[in-house]
Amino acid sequence: MVLRPHNNRTPSTAAGSAAAGSAGPGANEGFLREVDEALREQEMIDAIRRYGKMAAILIVVILLGLGGYLWWDNHRKDQLGLQGEQMTLALDQVEAGKLDAGSSQLAGLASNGSPGSRTAARMMQAGILAEQGKAAQAQTLFQTVAADADAPQPYRDLATIRAVALGFDTMAPADVVAKLKPLAVPGKPFFGSAGELLGAAYLKQGRNDLAGPLFGSIAKDKTVPDTLQRRARQMAGLLGVDAVDDVNEAANGAPAGAAPAQQ
Repeated sequence: MVLRPHNNRTPSTAAGSAAAGSAGPGANEGFLREVDEALREQEMIDAIRRYGKMAAILIVVILLGLGGYLWWDNHRKDQLGLQGEQMTLALDQVEAGKLDAGSSQLAGLASNGSPGSRTAARMMQAGILAEQGKAAQAQTLFQTVAADADAPQPYRDLATIRAVALGFDTMAPADVVAKLKPLAVPGKPFFGSAGELLGAAYLKQGRNDLAGPLFGSIAKDKTVPDTLQRRARQMAGLLGVDAVDDVNEAANGAPAGAAPAQQ
């Protein structure tokens, strides 16, 4: 009789070993994943402990900066509103003929206003001085505005023209040319006003060859006021420069009482 080989493993032990063998790879992956997540959490905790105080300080600084900006912006708007009210009150005084009161109302803005408000206030003060016959003081104040690097450029250009206009009779023609030639350029905002004074300075210098074409250009510039166009057209004609583009338009724009053109 042949005996069967003895098997020391029980059925349950064999089954358990088989189950463990079949589940081995999945269990290992899960274990590694848990270890990786635990390491990441620990690294995050360490980073918070190391940099958390610095991050909190940075957040506080940002919030304080934002709050400061919002306060400054609101304060600036309030100040601009107050400056606008002061300018309006000054205009009311000037329109009522109370020039001294209007100038006094502008004093605060002229000293402590924003660049735009300060410049506008000084321009108005200079205009008041000119209206009062104080040409020298007005010219000085216009020159101050023209030399102010913080003032808007259009204000500076206009102040230059006004200062030259007030002092034209006492200025050397060469000085007038130096100040106004950069402004008397077609296409620039004050071409007409600057060009008329520049043309007069050229006449003082005996440079009719420069004055005539300049007056002709002013006369033909459609952006120049009609009264200035007519003056420039007359001066150009006296200097032998044809400044008439449209004969009918020139005739219609002639002053009242002028003789009609012969047919």
